[in-house]
Amino acid sequence: MAKKTPELNTASMADISFLLLTFFLLTSSIDTDMGINRLLPPPPEPDMQVDDIKVKKRNMFVVLINTYDQLLVRGKPGDIRTLRKEAKEFISNPYNDPNLPEKKPTDINHLGVYDVSLGIISLQNDRGTSYSMYIKVQNELTAAFNELRDELSMDRFGVKYDDLRNPEYKEAIRKAIPMKLSEAEPKDVGGKK
Repeated sequence: MAKKTPELNTASMADISFLLLTFFLLTSSIDTDMGINRLLPPPPEPDMQVDDIKVKKRNMFVVLINTYDQLLVRGKPGDIRTLRKEAKEFISNPYNDPNLPEKKPTDINHLGVYDVSLGIISLQNDRGTSYSMYIKVQNELTAAFNELRDELSMDRFGVKYDDLRNPEYKEAIRKAIPMKLSEAEPKDVGGKK
């Protein structure tokens, strides 16, 4: 009589493999694309006319990014490390510099009369600009507005802008420091890599 070879019960191995695969898929992190949180304006009404808006040169903070990810800020070579500081100074114009944007005294609920900047930050990039550089510049410019809002909120209400619980206070801060960030359509201005 021949000896029987022992067999392994492999029926439960498939279940264990499936559970392990599911566990690793659910617990592992997958790199996700970066994005920009923006609320797009509503589409224009069909009968609405769009006029060219004239903006004084002193009220424009133009940031250009070329194909080689180099910055040109207000007509001069720029650096991503100083962009936020330059944007904050432009928006706030703390010393009423005639080369920086005008301010319009505005009566704002909960703040009183506040000098609102008429400055606009215009960002334009080349079609060859890297996505990572574009995101870095966007982050720095958005951070400039956010820091100014935090500073005003701390000064007037004692908490940062995001921590404000009263929606009227938040609206007052948004009116005092509106996020005027214009993005022009990309162009091929910097040559090819």
